[in-house]
Amino acid sequence: MRRSTAGLAWFKSSYSGTQGDSCVEVAVAERAVHVRDSKDVSRPAFAVGRAGWRDFVRFASAR
Repeated sequence: MRRSTAGLAWFKSSYSGTQGDSCVEVAVAERAVHVRDSKDVSRPAFAVGRAGWRDFVRFASAR
């Protein structure tokens, strides 16, 4: 079942460039973090659990 993401507050990282290339947007919801392509927001977003997102951010920031 696909849930609507229309009411979510989307944001891009402060590390994203101003050219609009290769960026993703995220929106934090109660149980999940939603991720979408900022260049084509009409495409479906995907969601990951908050613990999974935390682990991903921890991994990425260690690089």
